[in-house]
Amino acid sequence: MARCCVKTRVIGHVQGVGFRFYTAHQGLMLDLTGYARNLADGSVEVLACGEQVNIDTLIDWLRHGPKTATVEQLTTETLAWQHQDGFKMN
Repeated sequence: MARCCVKTRVIGHVQGVGFRFYTAHQGLMLDLTGYARNLADGSVEVLACGEQVNIDTLIDWLRHGPKTATVEQLTTETLAWQHQDGFKMN
């Protein structure tokens, strides 16, 4: 299977609720690499790299996130494969 990367922007009540921590945990469980980081506008940016089926599973999870979050909108952009070490919270 081909590997790729997807950059996702998650909009809603997603900062200060453990969103990055839980996203990193989900990513690692799905054997993905990348990062989750807070953006200045209150959204969270997630870069996930790996097998497409695992990325799709993570994106499905991102649509609702952890119980403490409220996801209002999600945008995704597919990128070429890029090597990432682990799944980090930036």
